[in-house]
Amino acid sequence: MQSCHTARSPLLPPIHDPVGELSDLPKELERWCVTAAHSGCARPESANHLQACLERAEAHGGWRWPAKPVVFLSDTHADAEGFLRSLVAAGLIRRGRAEPGGFSLTEFGQSATILIGGDCLDKGPSDLDMLDALGTLMAKGPDLRILAGNHDLRLRLAVAALHETPTALTEHLLVRMGRKIIPLLREVHDRYVCDADLAALPDEASCRARLHPGRDWAERFSVAAARHLNAAAVASEVEKLAKKAAQFDAEVARAGLTSRMVLAAALKCREVFFTSGGDYAWFYESMDVVCQLGSLLFVHAGIDDSMCELLSEAGAAGINARYRAEQGAHPFAFYFGPLANLVRTKYRASDAALTQQGVAVLHGLGIHMVVQGHVNNQSGQRLLAKQGLLHLEGDVTLDRASRRLEGLSGIGAGATLIFPSGDVIGLSTDYPRAKHFAPERQFLPR
Repeated sequence: MQSCHTARSPLLPPIHDPVGELSDLPKELERWCVTAAHSGCARPESANHLQACLERAEAHGGWRWPAKPVVFLSDTHADAEGFLRSLVAAGLIRRGRAEPGGFSLTEFGQSATILIGGDCLDKGPSDLDMLDALGTLMAKGPDLRILAGNHDLRLRLAVAALHETPTALTEHLLVRMGRKIIPLLREVHDRYVCDADLAALPDEASCRARLHPGRDWAERFSVAAARHLNAAAVASEVEKLAKKAAQFDAEVARAGLTSRMVLAAALKCREVFFTSGGDYAWFYESMDVVCQLGSLLFVHAGIDDSMCELLSEAGAAGINARYRAEQGAHPFAFYFGPLANLVRTKYRASDAALTQQGVAVLHGLGIHMVVQGHVNNQSGQRLLAKQGLLHLEGDVTLDRASRRLEGLSGIGAGATLIFPSGDVIGLSTDYPRAKHFAPERQFLPR
């Protein structure tokens, strides 16, 4: 019988791919060329910006690496197969019909920290299949950490708003958050909603009225939201909602749902996802929003000055505790506040700001690089200096829905591997070689 071990660089753990699903997975390393468009920015000054980041790291005590290997895997977006192939690509699991649950942990999988970087939900073929695969992995007992993503948060806030007494700040949130969760609501309806659930609801028109904001919503919202957003942001939200409402209705029709079915499924989500003992309550109960390992801060999107200060005062555990405590209350204010900024920011002018003050706080804490998802890339991972801080973008477009939109074929696979030796490896089936970054050796202070 032919061995299923594929020979690769010594920095890449062996993979178990007996049927050749990952034949396009890179087997060789290349130095991470930050001035190439696929890896960072195709401008000469990109290297200078990164060099400056690394010199600041050296000036603040140098790098501290995690005590054991870390595998960062983000933005699976409801594609269980892309998720499982990525676990194989990183050498974490061995798949096979004879394996319990369809796969088992490898020796490397038992020894590594597996960090899921957010956005497990939306877009892909099946949200529940994705969560089932993640739950099976969790049950096998690895050191597994799950971070919140903006898509994961949207479901929580949409469901929370539906169970509150409607206000101008909440009555639109299901439509505002909900177009992308319609496929999940279809799955929840088909698996969990029974005739009695539907019978307990009013007629179609009444259910639709509960899902959508009232006719005078824009006027009332503009007054109420002024306490949380500037005038331009308020106007943008009002304008955005009209488009999102049309998209929401179109997605509902595309999924073959009625308003009664959508409402029944959305109400059922509270029991399934957000009530202790619910089939998928473990997903949100296990979720953090940041993780610090050595000099690396793992987060779905990014960080701002206020979170840098909170990290300094209370550590990652303090941020995570506050995120869990506040996410269920005041959903609108939470979504546009600094805690949710951790899963939403792209460092736009409308986002909470990360300035040199915040970057200095992070360096003072010994944090020199943010490892994030949230920004999907078509040629593997990227290294960038953002706001004067080194960021590694680890979203390699795994899910099939996104890949079709981006013009990528097949099912994606990839992961970022970080070793105690200070070697960082970017693996993706969309780039022919594994990208190798060793900041203490690749760049030398001037």
